[in-house]
Parts: sequence; structure tokens; C-alpha cells
Amino acid sequence: MAKAKIPKRPTRDEFVLEEIGNQLSEAFHEQSIIVLSVWGKEEPVKGQIVKMDSRTGTVHVEASEGINKVPFMDIMSVNYPREY
Repeated sequence: MAKAKIPKRPTRDEFVLEEIGNQLSEAFHEQSIIVLSVWGKEEPVKGQIVKMDSRTGTVHVEASEGINKVPFMDIMSVNYPREY
């Protein structure tokens, strides 16, 4: 039986990763509500960053349904919600 092929996470260069890191840091310090596009998830993750764990490489986003722990390398883009 053949093993199911799992699509690989797209590679990004260091400049894109640095920009995402800067956007996350800014949103964390300003306590902004953000919308993250996450690789492998259909729905974006929306909420406020409550912790950035450098040891595990995860970003903890608090949303109405609880805290989502999103791996930094899975974050494809950082946006701000349109509705206010």
C-alpha cells in the first residue's frame, strides 16, 4: 500500500520570515487583533497574540474559542481584520 503524499510546506526566504517575525512582534507589543494565514488550515486564525514562545517556535493566539498555538514556520501571512 502506497503512503499518502503530504504536500510540503512552501519554502520562504529569510527576508519573508524576518518580515513575518517583525509583524508578529509589532502586533504583540501593540496588543493588536490579527488574522494569520496558516499553512495546512482552511480557516485563518484570528485573535490577539498573548505569547511568543521562542523555545517551541510557537505563537499563542487568544481567540474567542480559546488559545491556538501556531508554529511560526506554518504562518504564511499576517493581516489585520477589516471590520472594526
